[in-house]
Amino acid sequence: RKMTLKKNKTWDGDGVLSLAAGSMLLQDLSGKALRKSSSTSEKVPEVDSELNLGGMTVQIESVISKQDFLAGKPFLRKTVLTTASVVRAIVTAAHEGVESSDAKLSRKAQNALDKLDKLQAKSTTFAEAPPSTRSKFKTPLLSNTVLPKVGPNEAPQPRHDPNAEGALVMKRPTSVPRGKRIVDVVVDPILTKHLRQHQREGVAFLYECVMGMRGALSEGAILADEMGLGKTLQTIALLWTLLKQNPIYEDPPIAKKALIVCPATLIKNWRKEFWKWLGKERLGVFALNTEKGGGSLTDFTKGKAYQIMIIGYERLRTICEDEQLGQAVDIVIMDEGHRLKTETNLCAKAIRSLNTEKRVVLTGTPMQNDLSEYFAMIDLINPGLLGKKPAFQREFEKPILKSQQPDASESDIQKGTGRAKELKVLTDQFILRRTADVIAQFLPQKTEYVLFCKPDGAQAEKYREMVSSNECLMSLENNQASLQLINTLRQLCNSAGPSNVGPSAKLLVLDALLKGIRKTAPNDKVVIVSNYTSTLDMIGRQLSNYGFLRLDGTVAESKRQPIVDEFNKVSVERCFVFLLSARAGGVGLNLIGANRLIMFDADWNPSTDLQAMARIHRDGQERPCYIYRLLLMGGIDEKIFQRQAAKLGLSDSVVDNKTNASSFSRDELRDLFSFDESGVCMTHELLECSCGGLGVPPTSPLSKSATSSEESSTSASSRDGSTESGATESSDDDLPDIGTFITVDKLDVDEQERWIRSHKAKKH
Repeated sequence: RKMTLKKNKTWDGDGVLSLAAGSMLLQDLSGKALRKSSSTSEKVPEVDSELNLGGMTVQIESVISKQDFLAGKPFLRKTVLTTASVVRAIVTAAHEGVESSDAKLSRKAQNALDKLDKLQAKSTTFAEAPPSTRSKFKTPLLSNTVLPKVGPNEAPQPRHDPNAEGALVMKRPTSVPRGKRIVDVVVDPILTKHLRQHQREGVAFLYECVMGMRGALSEGAILADEMGLGKTLQTIALLWTLLKQNPIYEDPPIAKKALIVCPATLIKNWRKEFWKWLGKERLGVFALNTEKGGGSLTDFTKGKAYQIMIIGYERLRTICEDEQLGQAVDIVIMDEGHRLKTETNLCAKAIRSLNTEKRVVLTGTPMQNDLSEYFAMIDLINPGLLGKKPAFQREFEKPILKSQQPDASESDIQKGTGRAKELKVLTDQFILRRTADVIAQFLPQKTEYVLFCKPDGAQAEKYREMVSSNECLMSLENNQASLQLINTLRQLCNSAGPSNVGPSAKLLVLDALLKGIRKTAPNDKVVIVSNYTSTLDMIGRQLSNYGFLRLDGTVAESKRQPIVDEFNKVSVERCFVFLLSARAGGVGLNLIGANRLIMFDADWNPSTDLQAMARIHRDGQERPCYIYRLLLMGGIDEKIFQRQAAKLGLSDSVVDNKTNASSFSRDELRDLFSFDESGVCMTHELLECSCGGLGVPPTSPLSKSATSSEESSTSASSRDGSTESGATESSDDDLPDIGTFITVDKLDVDEQERWIRSHKAKKH
């Protein structure tokens, strides 16, 4: 408070006083600096003592440790304080390491703890373990599915047998309202029998989060498993459990209605998954879309036939102001939630307007490279946990970023590291992340090829003209022009222009790949992915001899899932290729009917490419998978791939599938707008590999047999398909080692894959 002569003095608020290097700094709980003064005393002020600082009177209420201050705990307003014992544990931990022997709780803090003890004793009764029963479990369900009541001396019967083999029993609450009893919540065996171990752990984790059992004073969670780990099934198991059970005996189910928000392309896929695992009779699933005859919102909010509503993000924005929806929903699931990464996002605002704190985000690409987006995601799930955004930026984002700079001081590094660790501790309470390694034993082998296509003729000339033009030089000073030029160069990597100038290098390689696959693996299907519909048009014209289907942004929502189902079911003779837009169908779709995928162009954001690749290599796939990435050698394609490999694809410049030219320096833009025609693979050079382009160490015996292969990357120069002099029929002995670059006319995909499998088998 400010210094005053009043008899009855009041305090303005709480703050944090830090002492370091002969100075004292007073901050409020938002992190804002209030006063700063020099200090010659090295002694820690005693509890209950008062001191004057820059015209303000400060009373010391308690002392915190240096570790807690560096972690930023005083600035996190939303702290877990559920019982008096927890409060004491936190306060005691705060005193550890304090040199002053007089450190103690103030009278004000002690009184608060005593009151909290009394409040806890009155409001709750701790649960006791249920008495064991010797009799065999008997299902309590009657014909009307209502749980029968039991006497006060009998143990409440759960809905499913908790002692059955493989039963998945949820964590019991530590306390219940007075006069109530606890009953076990057991996941329905009809779902449990299909869950793998990591999925069982995921369901239990989500349940504890939405029930407020994991420490945070909220009921949100983020399931950030990598693609293909079964996030959908885990979510269905969670919702089915919440809609049917409650750990408080004789209370209604935890949730009556649930809302699932997802990209429009996945609406029917979600409904199909519910029907797949639970059938059509157990649960009413309402898919709200823009089509005529699709039903109205009142069918879900007022009717009793539907317990689940699935809606697209865009449609949610148009109905979020409906009060009936806000009052009807008990839990909301946000699929592909990485698109909700800004506070101003209209979909995020719509979700905040819903009258529920039970919020679950599903994403295979969690936001951990941009702290502002990270804050927006956390604040949506657990509002207020990280405080206000300005305080978060001042006390967490800036110190963490500053500590990562090359010229950061030791104190900056110490402070930034402490803040980063505290963020991780806080978010680990409600974020679960597993990689594909947990199901590696259940998935078939995946092999990824990176094919560098060497341009020649019209394509090389066109690219050369573009990067040496006046427009290119002018774009170095204009952000908007830079964006346009980057986009133009990316498309030029795919095609040289009009069809009369001849096919591009990538098209020639694609044609050779498809012919090779049809010849050596006639039962395999192929998915071709591109970021541009114009590129898909160009590829479609080249597929006149093959049956194919296509899914892009122009396909109506109602037709997307049927197209996917048709591709997965029909024979390879009827449909050999599936053309897929990375934007419209790169997430959530199951294309396990194919086991080969060709990435025709690269995206700035590596997660976009990873999402697309996961369409075929996922749970349910039974055949080995092969990924082919086509890159134009020396062009912007290869530079994008290099940035991905260096983990720069998720920087500010490429987040949310957008490129911000202002994030590139002039030197970076100059490098992007260059064209390397040296014939040497730049990516291989950057890796500083000593194989000389042969794919094996120079001292290896295999290098002798590989010297006949060209050092350069895949070339598109042999347009007539003829082989070079000296080329003979491929054999296992002639095949170069993994990583060797050979020309496309020498490539025998089947022989290459057979050799790789045998090579790996020998190692094991």
